[in-house]
Amino acid sequence: MNLMFISDIHGIKTNLKKIKERYKELNCNKLIVLGDLYYIGPRNQMKDGYDIQYIKEFLESFKDDLICLRGNCDSEVDLMVSDFPIINELSLINIDSHDIYLTHGHIYNKNNWPKENSILIYGHLHIPFIKEEKKNLFINPGSISLPKENNNPTYLIYSNNKFTIYDINDNIIAEKIIDKK
Repeated sequence: MNLMFISDIHGIKTNLKKIKERYKELNCNKLIVLGDLYYIGPRNQMKDGYDIQYIKEFLESFKDDLICLRGNCDSEVDLMVSDFPIINELSLINIDSHDIYLTHGHIYNKNNWPKENSILIYGHLHIPFIKEEKKNLFINPGSISLPKENNNPTYLIYSNNKFTIYDINDNIIAEKIIDKK
């Protein structure tokens, strides 16, 4: 199964056409969005491409293939007006016999994670990385719209026991092969 992960859209449509193209090119089965869908928030500068209706329609176009988590900038109203479920705080998927925990990252993250021997994928920081710490694998796909620390917009692909973070120009930023179970 091929999975695509994006995070921290914040209402900016600029890179989503490319995401849809890569989703098809890579034969992905699921799009996993790790929160912060519509609003840019008070800490970020307004950017060109801010279009909440476009974001809603983009996400709805993946309705049957979408796993969407709630971020700290997502409100109750967002849940009510979206025609797809938005999961609160923490979710678990099992792919290729791997338990993979999903969250936005403002509550659970590498500094606040009670499990061992697990995989946690989260956004929130807008900084892409793959890190192994305390027998855990922590992965952040970065932000597709508002990257920080001079990163380009990024996304994550899981395929055949391998995680790969790409920037919007399809350069590999980080990758990790995990043991088959």
